[in-house]
Amino acid sequence: MTTDKGILIRNIYYMLAYAFQELRQNNYADIAGEDFEEIHDLLAEILIRGTAFQLKQGLHREYVPRREHATTLRGKLELNESMRLKMLRSGRLACEYDELSENNPFNQILLTTLFILLKHSAVKPEKKRALKRLMVFFSNVDTIDVQTIRWAALRFDRNCRNYRLLLYICYFIIDGLLLTTEEGQYRMCEFSDEHLNRLYERFVLAYYRKHHPATNARAAQIHWNIDEETSTTHILPIMKTDIFLTIGDRTLIIDTKYYGQSMQHQFAKSTIHSANLYQIHTYVTNYDIGHTGNVDGLLLYAKTQEAVTPDGQMRLNDGNMLYFKTLDLCQDFKMISKQLDEFVAATP
Repeated sequence: MTTDKGILIRNIYYMLAYAFQELRQNNYADIAGEDFEEIHDLLAEILIRGTAFQLKQGLHREYVPRREHATTLRGKLELNESMRLKMLRSGRLACEYDELSENNPFNQILLTTLFILLKHSAVKPEKKRALKRLMVFFSNVDTIDVQTIRWAALRFDRNCRNYRLLLYICYFIIDGLLLTTEEGQYRMCEFSDEHLNRLYERFVLAYYRKHHPATNARAAQIHWNIDEETSTTHILPIMKTDIFLTIGDRTLIIDTKYYGQSMQHQFAKSTIHSANLYQIHTYVTNYDIGHTGNVDGLLLYAKTQEAVTPDGQMRLNDGNMLYFKTLDLCQDFKMISKQLDEFVAATP
């Protein structure tokens, strides 16, 4: 099975499936049995199936503002413009109204991404033909300049929740675009460590939520263990954990790391990245305000091609354990699952 950034393409599908439960539906279920040589080919297949399913449900429609000059009033009258038209003796009114339309950001982003995949060399010809068949149904939708997309402004309610997975895939693809100034064309980059780190984090959290519900897996914010009355608190960074588990009377704080190199090298010696160790140590010591020793930390690295990868532990004076472990994503998924289960079971 071909790999991307050291991850089996099939396992990228499984990671997505945990992060987005929609992939467990019937229209996606048999994707795991297919062979994919390129990650963009996998993402194209997911978008093809998801878009086809959405077309059966109907494209999302929402109210978008419209302005027009009409002979009769529709919606709200634009007074200044209407006065100008009256002076020109046009016999028309300037109206502003909202119209329920398919031509909204959700569908514009989806259509634009389908266009991008259509031009991508890694997408197989049969999938490009499927993309073209789908795009026929977007005749009332415009493409959008990818530089203008306001991802943070998108809101998913019950009317458009099916778009959450689709637009996440779109973000993965679009965020990897570079604009070449010479030709004014877009070209696709390889997925960066940042892209896969986000997916890796969501996958591990979703895995523990599904298979270890008793741990109450969640992302949690940790407060600084300081005297707030005498401290300057407004400039302190927020401590937000990737994954926060409760195991019996103990707490395990997990920070996931996906790097091209998981170790730092100096003077022929390989060590844990200093910033990573300081970060997890800070999380643990600030949360364990009573010095009980019942709060542990885990730096969970994705395995790289390095000869030496993080694997060890250290005990703090209060009894807290800090673990450094590596998850091998380039193996059968059953073994990935076994490793994740062992990380929880190993907590004292």
